[in-house]
Amino acid sequence: MKLAFIILCCFGLLFTGHSQSHYLRGEVKDESGKALQNVTILNKRTGYTYKSGGAGTFGIIQTQQKDSFLFSLPGFIEVLLYLDADKYASVKLKAASGKISNTNVPKLASFTTGLARRDQKKWFAGEETYASLVENGFINTQTYPNTGIALHVDKASYSNIRRFVNTGSTVPPDAVRTEELLNYFNLNNNDSTQTATMAVATQLTDCPWNKNNQLCFVNLKAKKLDVAHLPQAQLVFLIDISASMDMANRLPLLQSAFKLLTSNLRAQDSVTIVVYGGVTGVMLQTTSGSEKEKIYKAIDELTPGGYTPGQSGIQLAYNIAKRHFIPGGNNRVVLATDGDFNVGMRTEDDLEMLITQNKQAGIYLTCLGVGMGNYKDSKIQLLARMGNGNFAYLDSYQEAEKVLMTEFTQTLYSVADNAYLNLAFDPEYVQEYKLLGFDNKLGAISDTLSIVDGGEIGSGHSLVAAIEFVPTKAYTSLVNQKGNKNIGKIELSFRANGDTLTQHTATGIGNNYQSFDKVDSFYRTASSLIMYAGLLRQSASFKHLKWDDIIKIATEAAGNGNYLQKDYLTLLTQTKALYTKQKKKKKKKQADN
Repeated sequence: MKLAFIILCCFGLLFTGHSQSHYLRGEVKDESGKALQNVTILNKRTGYTYKSGGAGTFGIIQTQQKDSFLFSLPGFIEVLLYLDADKYASVKLKAASGKISNTNVPKLASFTTGLARRDQKKWFAGEETYASLVENGFINTQTYPNTGIALHVDKASYSNIRRFVNTGSTVPPDAVRTEELLNYFNLNNNDSTQTATMAVATQLTDCPWNKNNQLCFVNLKAKKLDVAHLPQAQLVFLIDISASMDMANRLPLLQSAFKLLTSNLRAQDSVTIVVYGGVTGVMLQTTSGSEKEKIYKAIDELTPGGYTPGQSGIQLAYNIAKRHFIPGGNNRVVLATDGDFNVGMRTEDDLEMLITQNKQAGIYLTCLGVGMGNYKDSKIQLLARMGNGNFAYLDSYQEAEKVLMTEFTQTLYSVADNAYLNLAFDPEYVQEYKLLGFDNKLGAISDTLSIVDGGEIGSGHSLVAAIEFVPTKAYTSLVNQKGNKNIGKIELSFRANGDTLTQHTATGIGNNYQSFDKVDSFYRTASSLIMYAGLLRQSASFKHLKWDDIIKIATEAAGNGNYLQKDYLTLLTQTKALYTKQKKKKKKKQADN
């Protein structure tokens, strides 16, 4: 898919070229007047495609004053229109069924144009539920050159894996999401000044688990907001106090976590506490961040009991957030729960509909998961993905410190929304490629209306995505000769926080190959995390690996004094011992039979 640049300047437009430029703009809505985002707008003359933004608006710069464009969105009838730069276009799409379409269709983590979809299933681990994932396979570059990725900065999978291992339990394969392991470490993050909202860099190196293949890393770094000038925050703490939260690693842990979060608030910030359990109500009316003792007292007085009326709690929290909405501020609901919504809305579709109805109002959602045994990962993940938000799992007080103190601005302050990346490799240099992580739910793959919906990127976050590829002979020649040609292209689209227009940037994947032993250490750490995820997921691509292979790479890449990497090395050693023990038990059982 080709994306065009939209270059916007304050109070005007600049366009470099020999021809006069024209600016075609407009909006796309459904029959009820609801704005439609991510509508594909195809220029029939040039073949370039564009996307409508979160408010359904679009802006296109080109040399023609008038041109033909095809508007399309899954679930709607395509419309071909002749647009004139002198007229603002109001485009209306009709639902394919003749009825108003439900835009809350399943969301994909990644999408390859033209690739077939499969059936749905669920994977259960005791009473814990995880959305079943289909591992991405190798894709023929000649046939399927374009793959899109929804960019999210969720980190829950890593700490959840750690919780399983620390309690002596093997990890359910679908609880392992490779991209969340990479997100957890915020690899290649630094405090250097970055003026662009999002910066993109790529790196080529060897694939340590398959000597015949190569790796392409994509590193996206978000601008770090100045702490002294953070926008005013209006937070609604939505806390589950139902009977299922009556364990030391649930409500008491959350109480400590919210007190940590409160300690970072300023006088201009405000907090409202909403609870749901035996009762649903407001435990603390909107209170200034300067009244910390008052907030601490309200948090300490929370006691668990009753059922879990998730629907009424979420609705009340959003109503309060809308009532106290601060234009240009950080308006956010912080939901903390084990995800056991047993009264009110119980299906993911119901939850999705509620959240998407409110996110358009500019209210963000941060989800904090806790507990074990009935932890509903799939529900909490869905809430965060649909609510312009992020998702973390708290397995300890130390993790709460990391998420809500050390990474305070990353967790609670967004710099970009609807972030989406499209990559296209050149078949001359790449025969096949495989996206590592960003695996799709089976249900989303099987639904033909599924779309890729971009995510929120927090302040100062550094996201690493990885692609394994099969090189051609031309690629090998290019690397050996140190040629300067691009082997592909990356196109990034996002909306800067508070902006209604989508920005587009393009970056060539240049030939900057470095051997694996010479590449920056954070790329080697990322490689070890991918291998770790592969073994835990029991992936056929990694079945030949041994735990020591991963430990060796991770140890050599670890930085001195980095407590997160020390924790990771300890986790690797524990995981090796656990799975080696389980393997011996299995062999003994088979021998006895």
